[in-house]
Amino acid sequence: MGAAVGRPYAPGMGLLTPLAVRIGAISWMPRLLPQIVWVDTRLQRASRGRVTLLDIAGLPNLALTVPGRKSGIPRTTPLLCVPHAGGWLVAGSYFGGPDMPVWVHNLRAAGRASVRVDGVDHEVSSRELEGAERSEKWRVMLRTWPDFAKYEERTSRTIPVFWLEPTG
Repeated sequence: MGAAVGRPYAPGMGLLTPLAVRIGAISWMPRLLPQIVWVDTRLQRASRGRVTLLDIAGLPNLALTVPGRKSGIPRTTPLLCVPHAGGWLVAGSYFGGPDMPVWVHNLRAAGRASVRVDGVDHEVSSRELEGAERSEKWRVMLRTWPDFAKYEERTSRTIPVFWLEPTG
């Protein structure tokens, strides 16, 4: 596949992926996160978890379930992911907003989680990447979602990158 409006996207993505990349780059997008989450939650409920906004956008995604670090109650968050080397890379970007996503704190505390990818559940271990390894995997992630670079420019925090690896 090619590019739309000069923006790359990974092969195998959907027809709406170039549009999603353009929308994701809009500077005021972080302010719409509550509304986006609301719409996505309703879409998932209506489809019994089979469809997310990321699916519609043609982007690889997973549902990350990790216990809350304070409550212990499992929390599920749909995330854009990058399939890589038998596992998945995820970033706590939050569209480049100033706040760290809650799931990041929970995953750091738990070190393990479960993910649902294409309707299949997997138990995973997680490892936060740092230094040269983070930089290398960040470049891999940019090939799927170039807007991660914009998110990095928008925020003063370091966007965490996690490697999720199946345990079984």
